[in-house]
Amino acid sequence: MDETASYPPIEPSNFDLIVIGTGLPESILASAASATGKTVLHLDPNPFYGTLYSSLPLNELTSFLRSQSQPLTPENDESTQLLTLPLYSSIEINSLSSEPIENSRKFNLDLSGPRVLLCSDSMIDLILKTGINQYMEFKSVDASFVGDAEGNLGSVPDSRSAIFKDRSLSLTEKNQLMKLFKLVQGHIGKESGEDDLISEEDLESPFVEFLNKFGLSQKLKSIILYAIVLADHDQDNLENCKDVINTKSGIDHLALYHSSIGRFPNANGPMIYPIYGQGELPQAFCRRAAVKGCIYVLRMPVAALLMDKDGLTYKGVKLVSGQELFSNQLILAPCFMIPSRLTPAAQVANSYDVGRRDAKEKVARGICIAKSSVEPEAANCLVFFPPKSLYPEQKTTVRVLQLSGNVAAGPSGMFVTYLSAMCDNAVEGKKLLDAAISALFSLPICGNSENNGIEKLSENTDSKPILLWSALYIQELTMFQDSFNSISFTPLPDEHLHYNNLLDATEKLYQKIYPNEEFLTQTNLPEEPVDDDSSELD
Repeated sequence: MDETASYPPIEPSNFDLIVIGTGLPESILASAASATGKTVLHLDPNPFYGTLYSSLPLNELTSFLRSQSQPLTPENDESTQLLTLPLYSSIEINSLSSEPIENSRKFNLDLSGPRVLLCSDSMIDLILKTGINQYMEFKSVDASFVGDAEGNLGSVPDSRSAIFKDRSLSLTEKNQLMKLFKLVQGHIGKESGEDDLISEEDLESPFVEFLNKFGLSQKLKSIILYAIVLADHDQDNLENCKDVINTKSGIDHLALYHSSIGRFPNANGPMIYPIYGQGELPQAFCRRAAVKGCIYVLRMPVAALLMDKDGLTYKGVKLVSGQELFSNQLILAPCFMIPSRLTPAAQVANSYDVGRRDAKEKVARGICIAKSSVEPEAANCLVFFPPKSLYPEQKTTVRVLQLSGNVAAGPSGMFVTYLSAMCDNAVEGKKLLDAAISALFSLPICGNSENNGIEKLSENTDSKPILLWSALYIQELTMFQDSFNSISFTPLPDEHLHYNNLLDATEKLYQKIYPNEEFLTQTNLPEEPVDDDSSELD
């Protein structure tokens, strides 16, 4: 039987834009182009939407991680063959109980977690502007905590009332926080007198030095810097800090955080999470694009790119079925690469390396499954381990997001916990995640582990949740990918808890491809009923 019979022909064969990969940036770009009347073909070799931003059942997630960790192996000498980059490494899958695997299909596990949405951030504004909130439901993140190596969790006061109710804060600390928040609100709203506004000199200075002027304790500084402003690196070590946050940026983050509280009636805190996982975001943008005429084909691998006879100009793609399709522009997900001996195509391939940040920078990610919550009073919560909180040499923040069955992260009675941390190498990354896992979880006495890395964690018999299953892996990090000769690359999932940087990079790429077109026009869709327990985006 002819293998190409399983790949039906695509009609028409000419498009303004072909997009390969249905990750969030690619889906946003396809939606934006379709909205302006461009003819768009959106392909994905996978049987699911989302690519690197997908939410998958447990078994499919482990299979995808392994498939994306294989070394580059060109099958022929074709100069424009499309290859899959090995973006994940040092993968450790640890099964300590059979129960998660037996319920594999009931999980929706995020590949690029942990990630949440601030109720006032730019991604929420875009969701409302495009109307894709009609395709999604959200739930509020119940609470945020700052943790230490012993697993002690201190709450993050996110409002005036929360500050006054927090019994762990002294009266002096409460007054200091109130004074700081009042100054920030006055500066943003320009309601204070000129003497109360923050000087330009202070705005350009490191935010940690600004906080020191208030005499804040290390505990309060950690809450502000790492749980609200979301700093990655140790801000107290200014000499070696890779990303020093200045006061202006710190105040902007504080303002965003506080403006997110109370924006939606059913969101109790500043952050929300999409029910069924982060993979719902790219799917929602794909649905909007399809309404505007975009053609979608999953399970459709692309074998190679088509170039003009002189090898200088892109003109289309060749599918594995042998069909050739043509377009003026091509957008590739960052998991693809074009090895080439031809100068122009080689420059396209090399743009991946040119766009990369410090080659040492990576993000360590982890997924843990347990049957009880890390915090009994919160089903869905965030935990932050600031630098030096887990061990003295800790240089970066470990972020943790626990989700329950009420957001369909897993079956009822199970909790999914995501972890991430910036690192220079796999050894450092695994040490960061292992320390956080040890602080939050206990291990069963016996278990079947594919790797031995988790056995190094200390066993504990206290009230901590018992770890049933885990996956640890290292992901490469890149900067915004540039474009060359009608071929553009989208950015990888970044290290952030939010989507703001990713969205900025995606909009810049769209404006570079289509400088005279509006980026995602306003859409008014008919109202659909919203679950009473979900957060309304009205």
